[in-house]
Amino acid sequence: MNKPQSLRRALSDAVPYVRDNPDKLHLFVDDGALVATGASSMSWEYRYTLNLVIEDFSGDQNLLMAPVLLWLSDNQPDAINNPQLREKLFTFQVDILRNDVCDISINLQLTERVLVSADGGVSRVEAVPEPDVPEEMWTVKRG
Repeated sequence: MNKPQSLRRALSDAVPYVRDNPDKLHLFVDDGALVATGASSMSWEYRYTLNLVIEDFSGDQNLLMAPVLLWLSDNQPDAINNPQLREKLFTFQVDILRNDVCDISINLQLTERVLVSADGGVSRVEAVPEPDVPEEMWTVKRG
């Protein structure tokens, strides 16, 4: 699974608190499932909840949530562009410890595709990036 570390890098790049306090960001993969595609190969899809916990956060919560949403738009475009899937894609809880400090728990419903191909007697296993979002999904139609 590549998305947890990808999100960690994105948050470290975008959020000074995470960059300066890497030990305060914890990642957990919960409720994982491996779903075979039913194709002739052994390809599969990971489905899981990625739980991020940021401890003792004292910054602007909007400046934490925005990079997560931006990361989702690149890494889970199928869900973020689907009205039914995006309702459950990104949830969170906040424990307010003091007026200026809180623990934030973010849950993201993620998938990752893995393709297995065979060339003779050798199998190749490859994590596949998310497909590009069709341009018409980004175009606003005006009548």
